[in-house]
Amino acid sequence: MKTAIITDSTAYISKEEREKWNIRMIPLSVIINGETYREDIDLEAEEFFELVREHKALPTTSQPPIGQFVELFEELSKDYDAAIVITLSSGISGTYQNVVAAGNMVEGIDVRAFDSEISCMVQGFYAIEGAKMAQEERDVNDIMARLDEMMPSVRAYFMVDDLGHLQRGGRLSATQAIMGSLLQIKPLLHFVDKKIVPFEKIRTRKKALKRIYDLLGEDVKAKGPIRAVIIHANRPHEAEEILQELQQQFPTVEFSTSYFGAVIGTHLGEGAIGIGWYEK
Repeated sequence: MKTAIITDSTAYISKEEREKWNIRMIPLSVIINGETYREDIDLEAEEFFELVREHKALPTTSQPPIGQFVELFEELSKDYDAAIVITLSSGISGTYQNVVAAGNMVEGIDVRAFDSEISCMVQGFYAIEGAKMAQEERDVNDIMARLDEMMPSVRAYFMVDDLGHLQRGGRLSATQAIMGSLLQIKPLLHFVDKKIVPFEKIRTRKKALKRIYDLLGEDVKAKGPIRAVIIHANRPHEAEEILQELQQQFPTVEFSTSYFGAVIGTHLGEGAIGIGWYEK
């Protein structure tokens, strides 16, 4: 069986990695000062943060239209038996629902939508895992079963410099954002039931990072081999420093770095840092 693997742009898989594993990408969009940009096609992450600083306005985001998925599925049906689309969490975007709707409109290909219940390169882990199996021509049901198997071990924690982005974008309640701002805290955030919620309230950035390290350390001790990623919002040097520190602290873990692009950067703001992992 020949299966195509597709994900949306918020997985932030590099173009080189997508080409290596034959992963197709459908972009979400951001709207800045009336202009619409397709993430990672019309607008790279660094350019996005520059535009936000220039216009001093909170961008808005837009999910891919159903028609874009329909067109892709019809094209893939000529060469593929099945397609698996791994989307960002359905709790923060309607992309998953659009994939389901589009899949029901197309004949000749078995379309499966997989809700990662998360985003960024942690979402990308699912896509890469699925793509490796697809290259081995594994059955679509086997691939979906592996993605489901991964989910219980997936973890991701992140912190932001300004809770206002999450609050204005509707991803955090006004009360949570106001309390965080008043107390000058650096709350750790994570996904629960597909939505972004506070995990713990911590006073400083340094202590928040230390807490994530501790959480990773607990899983390193308790689980099998771990693959992890450090994710940054326009803070490449800080991400590299964290990478080096974690590699020394956890030499058995397979680490990489990634970034928060325009869409997720809209909600988290510049300076956000996250660390995610799963059991290989």
